[in-house]
Amino acid sequence: MKMILLSALTVLMLNANTSTPIKNTLPRTVDQTAQQNADAQLKIQNRQIIKLVVEEVGKKLPQKIDDYTMFTSIKADDLTLVSTYEINTGAKSDDAVRNEDKSRMQGFIVKGICTSSKRFLEADINITYIYTSANTKAELFRFEVNPKTCISYWNE
Repeated sequence: MKMILLSALTVLMLNANTSTPIKNTLPRTVDQTAQQNADAQLKIQNRQIIKLVVEEVGKKLPQKIDDYTMFTSIKADDLTLVSTYEINTGAKSDDAVRNEDKSRMQGFIVKGICTSSKRFLEADINITYIYTSANTKAELFRFEVNPKTCISYWNE
């Protein structure tokens, strides 16, 4: 039942008119009050979808991604999905990982989010990935993605 509800809400959300300047397929009203009410309703709907995504994905966690990465948690932060991953960095220090791996990972991760989660982003649901050290539990890096972040990937 939850999967049907999640699917139905996702379809509704993804077809909804948003305030995102990147892509508006439905005409917007000139009545400011009506537009504010519609925008508020969309935010409520998006929060509910985020909540359902967190519930469903959270049931499968922790989940091994590869030999070095474990998907440990997902949560909602207003209109942002926040996913946390632990990286087994071996003998590398946290500072070495931050200095040597952040820029390489950032390009790969952001492009992946932009291409795989385009519909969520177009619906004003932002996505954040947090990477922590499996050894120290310290945050290594954080990648915050919103529609503006992805414009260059979507225009390729």
